[in-house]
Amino acid sequence: MLILIAGLVLFLGTHAFTMAREPRAALIGRIGAGPYRGLYSLVSLIGLVLIVYGFGAYRASGYVPLWNPPVWTRHLALTLMPISFVLLAASQTGGRIRRAVKHPMLAAVKIWAFSHLLANGDLGSVLLFGLFLAYAVVDRIAVKRRAPEAHAHEEVVVSGWRADIAAVVIGLGLYVAFALWLHPVLIGVPVMPGR
Repeated sequence: MLILIAGLVLFLGTHAFTMAREPRAALIGRIGAGPYRGLYSLVSLIGLVLIVYGFGAYRASGYVPLWNPPVWTRHLALTLMPISFVLLAASQTGGRIRRAVKHPMLAAVKIWAFSHLLANGDLGSVLLFGLFLAYAVVDRIAVKRRAPEAHAHEEVVVSGWRADIAAVVIGLGLYVAFALWLHPVLIGVPVMPGR
């Protein structure tokens, strides 16, 4: 559990630091934009590896149940996750989906965390998904509160329906790959019944 917590602190702490605009700007001014991005990426990657490893170790050592979620919550997660993957893809492809949602990656994280929080009733899952959900909500509020000039770089060039079709195809393809093959391998939990 300590490895999972350390990973969450590193990963979410690094991402939360971007909300502190003045300290972030001061650090970029001190070390430069390139080194900042490199350091940010390295610490985030270490945090992510610790989260995945720590959650796997926690599950293998016998997780701590808090409640027993009803079966329908797993069906709800299966229904919501394709939307999360499409939004994740839309955050990279642009298009009308990205423009309408404004911050599709944060929306994807919120849907992913919320659906998994409902479907899992153990302490590790509450920590993992609860903290990711809280982070995404707080970050979205922070983005809304930024001065209008801070959003100038976020304007999305709408490239027609091709970007939206690409987001849907890529997102659903990733969902199928993750649900059928990657989730059991990376997370150790089958998504589809009987697999």
